Amino acid sequence: MAEPAPPEEQFVKPRHFELRVALLFSAIFVSVGFHLPYFPLWLQASGFDANQIAFVLSAPLFLRLITTPLITMLADRLPERADLLIAVVGITALLSLGYLLPPTYGFVLGLSVILHVFWTPHAPLVDSIALSGVRRFGVDYARIRKWGSIAFVSANFSGGFIIAWWSASAVPVVISAGLGLAFVVCLFAPRLGRPRRSSPLSAAALRDAPGLLTRNFLLFIAAAGIINSSHGLLFSFGSIYFRDVGIDERTIGFLYSWMVLAEIGMMLVFQRVFGRFSAPALVMIAGAGAVLRWALMPLVEPPGAGVAGFFAVQSLHAVSTVFLLLGVPKMIAETIGEERMGAAQGAAFFASGLSMGLVTLVSGGIYSALGASGFYLMAAVAAFGASLLLFISPTVQAVVATPPSRDS
Repeated sequence: MAEPAPPEEQFVKPRHFELRVALLFSAIFVSVGFHLPYFPLWLQASGFDANQIAFVLSAPLFLRLITTPLITMLADRLPERADLLIAVVGITALLSLGYLLPPTYGFVLGLSVILHVFWTPHAPLVDSIALSGVRRFGVDYARIRKWGSIAFVSANFSGGFIIAWWSASAVPVVISAGLGLAFVVCLFAPRLGRPRRSSPLSAAALRDAPGLLTRNFLLFIAAAGIINSSHGLLFSFGSIYFRDVGIDERTIGFLYSWMVLAEIGMMLVFQRVFGRFSAPALVMIAGAGAVLRWALMPLVEPPGAGVAGFFAVQSLHAVSTVFLLLGVPKMIAETIGEERMGAAQGAAFFASGLSMGLVTLVSGGIYSALGASGFYLMAAVAAFGASLLLFISPTVQAVVATPPSRDS
């Protein structure tokens, strides 16, 4: 295993950096892409009711609010972030084997809470490595990040066939296999060393930009987190809702795959079309897309628009999610020094996780009481999140990214 890069070499780009980080994103999102739509189906098949499913899905979100920022801050202090990534992915893979045991409610709940302590930091840690590449070498983040979405959609797509052929009992096996694959790939993560001097991004830009605990940054991550949490009802009960209206598992897999295909398509044109937009503007667009998406979701089934209508609504994932996925890292890359990038990722995760945890916790009651009409509440949540962006300083909203320069 390669040693951490010494200080004088920390701005030397590792071989095949983009390829290796793209593989990291791909590997960590395989298991997530299978877990998100099909884990609730496994819980339902195991005999859990709607409230138990909601609690199993939401309980880990609250504990990881504390643990994930601590882990990402620890990454800032270690000689090499990649080593911490390898450790947490390896622990997650081992813990996931517990799902192969008889699924009693108490055991699955406890295992899920512990498992997600180590699972949730995967994406922020890979993000921190990728964003270091953005700051040091001018790497195109969207071009790398899209491979995570491609892996996610592949898992969605293939998962529908696996479930249809093998039943929901396949879910724990596939999750563990995906995490094992991620561990192997992480062994080849690029080594960048710990930041020991200022980022090559313009010093003036850093001096004038908001910091980690400023009002503008906190409003921004709160807005992004709340908009993201409006996806909670879909992520918790979307598969169950689709099946309740008569859609089979393979088509459910297509529906989840389609929304990520739309996401990938947006990423392909994002830099060319939206690359000069400020981070708050990008998140505002995400909020508007989310409001439209959730307002349309309950309107698909009554007039008989059926599967085609759901595919159309799922296409809005390209707006409600991509502009968050790229807007938040853009804000961090432009306004936070590299030595605090992990802490910034942790703060953004805390805001998103708290909001998502609360929405997921009540999603069982919402779905039991309102069914598809619960998506109207999600539209209101997204609108509230977007409204917070109106209180961000106009000078921050007008920020336009400048390419990093090694001479700065």
